[in-house]
Amino acid sequence: MKCDEIRERMPDVAAGFGEPTVDEGRHLDSCAACAEELKAMRATMALLDDWQTPEPSAYFDTRLQARLREEMAEPHAGWLQWFRRPVLAAALTVVMGVGIGLYFARSGIYGLGPTESSLPAERGTAVSDLQDMEQNHDLYSNFEVLDDLDVQPDAVANP
Repeated sequence: MKCDEIRERMPDVAAGFGEPTVDEGRHLDSCAACAEELKAMRATMALLDDWQTPEPSAYFDTRLQARLREEMAEPHAGWLQWFRRPVLAAALTVVMGVGIGLYFARSGIYGLGPTESSLPAERGTAVSDLQDMEQNHDLYSNFEVLDDLDVQPDAVANP
């Protein structure tokens, strides 16, 4: 048996809730440290058994009742009381995190904001025409006037 095993049961044995087993008795006979610790625990338990609890004062109940009445009579903090709670701190942390994230996302620091390629190109260039077609794709695809236009006879839509 090891010292750690017997030390787990030592408070129960010292308090008189059980007797040491045969193995524990042999260990206590061979280990002076454990035997000394059990002896000290038994002395402490005997001292606690002799200790007399002090009686509360005669005015204890009266003072306790008066204190309870004082606490009940105090006005509550009202709706501002919830400001002191950790929930508010957590909510403010989340709001600040979202705000900072949106700021960085819109500023383009992490590549989420407007990029150079998304900026409008100079009017009249091929890039500008492609951007207009991309932005107005739904309008152009459903615009019936385009179907009525006379297309140049030599122009091919998809060469």
